Amino acid sequence: MSGYTVIRSRRRTLALQVTKDCRVVVRAPLYAAGDDIDRFVAEHEAWIAAQLARQAQRLTQHPPRSPEEQEVLRQKARQTLPPLVHFWARQMGVTPTGVKITAARSRFGSCSGKNSLCFSLYLMEYPEEAAEAVVVHELAHIRHKNHGPDFYALVRGTLPDYDARIKLLK
Repeated sequence: MSGYTVIRSRRRTLALQVTKDCRVVVRAPLYAAGDDIDRFVAEHEAWIAAQLARQAQRLTQHPPRSPEEQEVLRQKARQTLPPLVHFWARQMGVTPTGVKITAARSRFGSCSGKNSLCFSLYLMEYPEEAAEAVVVHELAHIRHKNHGPDFYALVRGTLPDYDARIKLLK
């Protein structure tokens, strides 16, 4: 296979990455021979093809948004998410310190150590049931700062169909 980028660093092993924009990146040790890198890529050609197909499908389902489209999603998120946070926070008996809307691409939500919640505007591209699952997930982090059994007991106790809702984000 040709058409990949090599990034050399002080690492010890070869690694592959297929980026969200469908580029193939090989991370390699400084001393790795070009033939070894080519052989490594050839051995993983099936995996690379599967990942490229997966990323292409994701791009088809969720193409990059123009600044105007992002602003529409941001406004929708500002109208939709704070009331959901307020409702579910009351149900769960927790109090977030703030709610922020971001343009994060790699995660739909986060909870800071100070209990401030962030949500991606791209969450608005999915059904409201999925957005509620992300809200409940992040609110649960106010009580449990990890993904342990107690965390999931709280999440699934609040939303019994949590797993089905999260699958809507895939």
